[in-house]
Amino acid sequence: MSVPTTNLRAVRIFFFVFIGIFLSCAASAQAPVPVVTPPPAATAPAAAAPTTPTTAAAPAAGANEPFRLNIGLEGTNRPGDVSVAIQIVIVMTLLTLAPSIVMLMTSFTRIVIVLGFVRTAIGVPMAPSNQIIIGLSLFLTFFLMGPTFDRVNNEALQPYLAGQMTSAQAFDKASVPMKDFMLKQTRTRDLEFFLEMGRFGPTPVNQLPMRVVIPAFVISELQTAFQMGFLLFLPFLVIDFLVSSVLMAMGMMMMPPTVVALPFKLLLFVLVDGWHLVVKSLVESFRA
Repeated sequence: MSVPTTNLRAVRIFFFVFIGIFLSCAASAQAPVPVVTPPPAATAPAAAAPTTPTTAAAPAAGANEPFRLNIGLEGTNRPGDVSVAIQIVIVMTLLTLAPSIVMLMTSFTRIVIVLGFVRTAIGVPMAPSNQIIIGLSLFLTFFLMGPTFDRVNNEALQPYLAGQMTSAQAFDKASVPMKDFMLKQTRTRDLEFFLEMGRFGPTPVNQLPMRVVIPAFVISELQTAFQMGFLLFLPFLVIDFLVSSVLMAMGMMMMPPTVVALPFKLLLFVLVDGWHLVVKSLVESFRA
């Protein structure tokens, strides 16, 4: 189906008229507006002042300028500090790595592993649940790390917020209490192993880099947690042996020993106040 020629001509005429009106409006908007100054008031001949050429009054600054919106991140006024943009990137990175920092640089690793061993040794893999185990481990971690966090707050965070030090200095100050805590729980042979792997020379303890202290601390925590887990398994293993022997002697070989041993394990754990002993042993292991 073809479009009539008359309609095409009408569309073209309308288009050209619209373009002409738009160009004329733009030209009139850019043309300077003449400024008309009123004639000087008539004065007496005796008081006539020297005449000067009349000039047009300059437009106010910014009167004809368009609105502009500038969005930027400027540096802080403190000398030697990093810009706000870099600080935001550092804060976002720390928030992303916060779970790893809590798990690997505090007492959380040892606590959660030992509590998991307790649950497995009793023979109830879902009681208490994972949420309870992790929550208890987290609160015990805050309890044990309280003095260290107080040192970080007093020596690094508060002076930084008061403007007494830069962010780099605050980071160095905050790493000292964390390093002291980790070195107290780290075995010497683990530190020597990572120093040898990193090809470091003889290094004083207070000058050990964090990339050596952190993995050595994690390895030491895993070793300590597994040693405590082994000691926790021994009494429950004895109960399993006794129940299996009794069932074999009674000829009840088709009866699962775990079903019979579970009530005796729970009874033993409750009679000796097992949770109190486990938590007490965990807390004292960090204060030793």
